[in-house]
Amino acid sequence: MNMMNKVIADSEFDVSARYAKCIEISKRINWDIDEDVIRGREFDVSQKFLPDTLSKVEELESLSKEEKKFISQIQGRTYANMFGLVERFINTKVLEIGQDYNFGDQVALEALIRFSQEELKHQELFRRIDKMCEAVMPEGYSFVPQPNDVAHVVLSKSTWAVLALTLDIELFTQTHYRDSIDPMENLSPLWKDVFMYHWREESQHAILDELEWVRHDKGVTAEERDQGVDEFIELVAAVDGILQAQAKADTDYFVKACGRDVSEDEAAKVEKSVLGAYRYQYIFSGAAHPHFGKVLGSMITAEQGERIHAALDSIQ
Repeated sequence: MNMMNKVIADSEFDVSARYAKCIEISKRINWDIDEDVIRGREFDVSQKFLPDTLSKVEELESLSKEEKKFISQIQGRTYANMFGLVERFINTKVLEIGQDYNFGDQVALEALIRFSQEELKHQELFRRIDKMCEAVMPEGYSFVPQPNDVAHVVLSKSTWAVLALTLDIELFTQTHYRDSIDPMENLSPLWKDVFMYHWREESQHAILDELEWVRHDKGVTAEERDQGVDEFIELVAAVDGILQAQAKADTDYFVKACGRDVSEDEAAKVEKSVLGAYRYQYIFSGAAHPHFGKVLGSMITAEQGERIHAALDSIQ
């Protein structure tokens, strides 16, 4: 075997080993919604759901301590629903790309099948969480986007763009848990457990997302990649449209359920703050993730990178 062939063989072995490692970890950390996560508990509304570093509630100086806590709970409920939404299209795409391995690498196929099974479990978990929130929070909450409608829009884009968005999401999931949710002491213990167990499995999903995006990128033309960049930008804009609609819905819910009269000016400030928090949570914290920048930067040109940065800068 010449040196070049040896390097290629070693590289392929390393990739296969990463799929195998994801399977090993998936088996070891597997959890059950009722036995491990919920364990017969209910949400305690005397505590916050999302930490201040994600909810940005401390920006709202006119709100009382109780009102800030309520905002964190509203955002927390939306946070769970947003994950249930994105996992609908992520799972569909994983099932699609997994077909590439039907008569090939069975280790990679098993890894992606386990990925899909875990995403289905997460969707069930977040449906349960929304119902549990409904039981302890005031009536009137509304989650605006419809998961199937969003999935159809996302999946109409190229695989390159969808995998780019997926890795972005998987990476900010890791950042949110490690840097904000886990260290926060005054959050609902049940809420922390939900996202601790979610984070454990999503850690492996991020690895698989990257492997599949890199694999797919090797097979596209320069023109197809350029189209993928444009479609990734379109997807980010579509996410921002969802966030704007949900920020308004969540603000309207807060105004109706907070127990006092809220002026139009104060409501506008709440909506602006909630939208800013959502843009940080679902767009900027992923786009700014160092590893996402490293993987993306290894694929695109400087000009394409400038287009992406300009699109992000336009979101105000």
